[in-house]
Amino acid sequence: MIDKYEVVTLCGSTRFKEDFMSVQKELTLQGKIVISVGLFGHAGDNEVWDDNTKEMLDDMHKRKIDMADSIFVINKNHYIGKSTRSEIEYAENTGKPVHYLETP
Repeated sequence: MIDKYEVVTLCGSTRFKEDFMSVQKELTLQGKIVISVGLFGHAGDNEVWDDNTKEMLDDMHKRKIDMADSIFVINKNHYIGKSTRSEIEYAENTGKPVHYLETP
């Protein structure tokens, strides 16, 4: 079936790498195009970072939110860090629906 697919950007702490992979799979099987993080800094992908990397990655993720129809927040154990909170606020301010793994 060819259709217009909803585009969803995943947001959340990169310490939850396995949850990112699980949610990505689930949403893909629901027929959604999933945009995710490029690195899992809190899961060991930060060995090549310099002083500007975090700022660049945060900005890139907001551009990923721009490309999406909605965001899906991976807030395992209700955890939402500073970067994720910023992404939620950005999505809300640009009119994007926000969905959560766990109800906040």
